[in-house]
Amino acid sequence: MGLTFANKITVGRILAVPFFIATTLYYVPQRDWLRYWALGIFLFAVISDVVDGYIARMRNQKTPAGAILDPLADKILLISAFLCSYRIGVYFEAVRFPMWLVVAVISRDVILIIGAMIIHLVHGKLQVDPTKWGKATTFFQVSCIIGFLLQWPLSKSIWYVTILLTLISGIGYIREGIKILNANSVQRSS
Repeated sequence: MGLTFANKITVGRILAVPFFIATTLYYVPQRDWLRYWALGIFLFAVISDVVDGYIARMRNQKTPAGAILDPLADKILLISAFLCSYRIGVYFEAVRFPMWLVVAVISRDVILIIGAMIIHLVHGKLQVDPTKWGKATTFFQVSCIIGFLLQWPLSKSIWYVTILLTLISGIGYIREGIKILNANSVQRSS
């Protein structure tokens, strides 16, 4: 079976990331229009995430490739967005992300990616469904990036909620991953 329509949307989201990176890294105040291009690309990626999930469910197009590509696309987008936003934050001191927020978001996602790879290697498959904490975390992380790109001075107020949710969801996913690994070792010893 080739790529489903939902998978193609996910691949499109992954391919949008380098364009987002370029628009943010080439940003200088004299080219403020690049910030709006970055925002447009970011919103395209966020909306495409919702659309591909909807299509996968409604058309019964859930695939093993989608189960891997979709969360990977999310991680690539958010890691890139926080790194790039931190890099150009010198131009937006009023809304610049603190280092602790960037490190927490990136660390969580890197740990989740490594954990997923370990589970896949040990267990042979990976089926981790997003939790309510994970969805709330993504919502607030996305809100941080949008607030940053729009230079909303109130976006600082969501940093603390974002860091709290990032920690809660990260711990939750780590606990779930350990359960999966332990269940696999119990099955092998039986």
